[in-house]
Amino acid sequence: MTPLDLLSDYTIQTVVLGAGLLGIASGVLGSFAVLRRQSLLGDALSHAALPGICLGFLVAGARELGSILLGALASGTAAALLMLLLTRKSRLKTDAGLGVVLSVFFALGTVLLTRIQGTGGAAQAGLDSFLFGQAAAILRGDLPVMGAITAVALALVILLWKELKLVCFDPLFAASLGLPVVVLEVLLTMMIALAVVVGLQMVGVVLMAAMIVAPAVAARQWSRRLEGMVLLAAAFGVVGGITGAVLSAAGSGLATGPLIVLSVSLIVLVSLLLAPERGLLWEMARHWRNRRQVRTAQVLATLHRLAEAHEDPAYPSEQGTIEAYYGGAMGRVLRRLESRGLVRAVSHPPETTLHWQLTAAGLAEAERGLDGPSRRGAD
Repeated sequence: MTPLDLLSDYTIQTVVLGAGLLGIASGVLGSFAVLRRQSLLGDALSHAALPGICLGFLVAGARELGSILLGALASGTAAALLMLLLTRKSRLKTDAGLGVVLSVFFALGTVLLTRIQGTGGAAQAGLDSFLFGQAAAILRGDLPVMGAITAVALALVILLWKELKLVCFDPLFAASLGLPVVVLEVLLTMMIALAVVVGLQMVGVVLMAAMIVAPAVAARQWSRRLEGMVLLAAAFGVVGGITGAVLSAAGSGLATGPLIVLSVSLIVLVSLLLAPERGLLWEMARHWRNRRQVRTAQVLATLHRLAEAHEDPAYPSEQGTIEAYYGGAMGRVLRRLESRGLVRAVSHPPETTLHWQLTAAGLAEAERGLDGPSRRGAD
């Protein structure tokens, strides 16, 4: 089946649209969580949503998405407020507060889920799919609910853009300007809970934390500005969501939620390796280039010192002497300097070994290198 045939399928269209909404919400709101160094917040809120899912089911008496998501939002918000209360009113650090909230709410949710499943009613069938997600269970009628939640979250980000940006980067300065920092932090945490709610049916409680963190982490590698990071995170979330949904449809028996997370994780891996200036490969290349430049400058300085010691600017230094000084083969470095016109290979009778001497350009380069550190030391 071709990709076009897959996308023409009604069920797959629904899943792809849901994955796109999830990518937008998680990418945009996850950026703020990552910048605030609260990457575990998505994990805590997603696990804290489980008791709300169960309570929403009990209130509605059926697996009705609106009630379930509303319950998940309520319990996620309560967990977020409890976490903020614990970290501000006690000596607990943020990670400890998140751990307490995550474990307590998830334990409560597991108890409620076990109780509901113990009733044996047909209405509760598939309720446990919210643990790991079941994208195929998404109906076209569920998309307006997911779209409305995403739209509310994006609207709040747009309206409070300057305030949220300031709170993320410098909350003390924001407080000095009279901004309600605590209120903004609570609101931002509730918005992240909205993103969690959007993805519960798609990727489930367990994997939703990855969708909050991964697109933002990937985008952070490519952008130095919040605006670019947020847009890139949304794009990465959409690409990862749609890719996972299509791969799931193409391969029978493959779960959509894990494939979405794996797709976004692959984007993170590529970003960590290849992002300009911050990628690991770029860093390795920069480190190798710096080492080569340092070794080149060191060899020039050594040749210059030997020439000064013999009071001869064109003094030929034996290659073996240079290699003995550095404890390794230096032929490649010397040939590289020769190609740049800084040194030349010469003979030095009666000795038969290879010797090197500075050219006029090499002498000037060595003196500049020696003058630089002395000037910096004087400054």
